[in-house]
Amino acid sequence: MASSHSEFNEQPKSAVTRGLGSTSGDGPSVQRDLFEPSGPTPSGVVTVEPVEEPQKKRSPRSPGRQRLTAADLAGRQRDISVSEFFAKNRHLLGFDNPTKALLTAIREAVDNSLDACEEAGILPDLVVRVDRLSEDRYCLSVEDNGPGIVKSQMPKVFGKLLYGSRFHSRKQSRGQQGIGISAAALYGQLTTGKPIAVTSRTGAHRKAHYYQIHIDTKNNRPEVIADEEVDWEGRVHGTEVSITLEARYVKGRRSVDDYLRATSIANPHLSLRYFAPDRSAEDSCVVYPRTSESLPVEPKEILPHPHGVELGVLIDMIRSSRLKQLGDFLSGSFSRVSPRVAEDICTNAGFTSRTWLSRMGRSEVDTLHQVIAKTKLKAPPTNCLSPRRPGARGGGRRAVLISHAGRILAGVPQGV
Repeated sequence: MASSHSEFNEQPKSAVTRGLGSTSGDGPSVQRDLFEPSGPTPSGVVTVEPVEEPQKKRSPRSPGRQRLTAADLAGRQRDISVSEFFAKNRHLLGFDNPTKALLTAIREAVDNSLDACEEAGILPDLVVRVDRLSEDRYCLSVEDNGPGIVKSQMPKVFGKLLYGSRFHSRKQSRGQQGIGISAAALYGQLTTGKPIAVTSRTGAHRKAHYYQIHIDTKNNRPEVIADEEVDWEGRVHGTEVSITLEARYVKGRRSVDDYLRATSIANPHLSLRYFAPDRSAEDSCVVYPRTSESLPVEPKEILPHPHGVELGVLIDMIRSSRLKQLGDFLSGSFSRVSPRVAEDICTNAGFTSRTWLSRMGRSEVDTLHQVIAKTKLKAPPTNCLSPRRPGARGGGRRAVLISHAGRILAGVPQGV
């Protein structure tokens, strides 16, 4: 028994000795890993390989760069005014290059003058001047005989972007967004540093008001540089706008000369005098005389057509409507929807004409919108457009009136 016990104790010792290292006369002791097999693995024995503990991954960081936290990024957030946005993205407004900038600025001023005269029932009489100040700097001025602008409104009209009276109107007009002439003033301010100059008179027994207006781009508000009362000879009422800007004057297609000629053709009730920058004493002014003594037919404002209204717009209309019930809302907020048609739409959508708008959720409005899209309705009325009269400028010129029969488009009518 004693010998057997001694042999049993010797086996683990030799095994441990082999695992830690062995000494022989052939060479020095070589230490082995405790879990590394020293010889062939016996059958039936599973070798367990060591498992390395995974390291936590860290976000890569550039050497020498400060790491910002979410709070640091939140502290950098701020509002961006529309003037500040367009000051850095003026190409969106048509001021891509000096040649196009001159044309765009004149077009915006002429469109404003034509709209003002037509809305006041006055046959327009315009004077356009382009003076060359240097190789790449010009001063343009557009003078009209319109109703004039009230003194308190002048700084906002010319010194604040997205300020106007036609944005919510659904009838044809040349200007819609209230951004055109103020954008031209902004471009002139950016390229030359000079403010827009405006003179306006509203009546024969009133003096004219002269303003120089600078645009505060960070806050989208006007800064008045000069405010004076002046005597304006020759104009009982009207407005004159002058802008100094960086530009390039060219002739040919899509030039200022070509645009003014096309404008006189499209508006036979317009009397236009044009002073070009390269004029001479013999040929100082180009005159486009008035050939019609009547104004175009005044377009009528219409309600939106149901087929041109998106789901999100319909939801906003329901939320802001003063009408309480669905039937009244449909017949009173859309064109071509009579009370009978409104009743059919309500029935097909699973509602009644007396359904309360306040109880309609998004899913109900979505169902209503789908039913409206499937309902056959008359095309919107065309009296929101003012067609041009054929032959008013002479033979060979046609009025262009494109009719999309049975087709309803979203948006508002635009003047050409």
